[in-house]
Amino acid sequence: MGTTERHRASGGGAAAGAGTARGAASREREEREREDPAQRPPLWVEEPARRRRLPDPVRTSAVRAVIIVALTLVQAMVAFLSALAGSWLSFPMVLSSVASTVVATWGVLDVWVTRQVWNQRNGVVSAPSSTARRLRRERRRARRQARAEGRGKVRIRRRGGAGQLSHP
Repeated sequence: MGTTERHRASGGGAAAGAGTARGAASREREEREREDPAQRPPLWVEEPARRRRLPDPVRTSAVRAVIIVALTLVQAMVAFLSALAGSWLSFPMVLSSVASTVVATWGVLDVWVTRQVWNQRNGVVSAPSSTARRLRRERRRARRQARAEGRGKVRIRRRGGAGQLSHP
């Protein structure tokens, strides 16, 4: 028995009349949805990602680090609780928790280093037409021009320079 039926059965008066109208509208909508499932809104709507997906090596090292950190936290909690209980297990657990902390630190640093190496090897993808790319082109062009001018001066010196008619 739904809320509307309970309300009607209790004899709700004027409010019951408004409730039945609302209940009838919802029942009609439910019947339409049962008849034509194409009118129903989709359950899952794909939205574009706000950020790019991490590269595979970085993602695998991040997953590894998360698992190691989670296990370290569980191990530290067991060490703490066994120390509170006065169990013989507390001392070995504390020692292994210290070792796990070192391993977890290594795991987090591994993510950072892997990410840096990935960015260095593959560069940062930028869109549309990167400002950095334009600046690199300009710097390259200036270097080429400076090299060409330097080569021209060396040629002039080899020839003897301006005003010198013959070799000494």
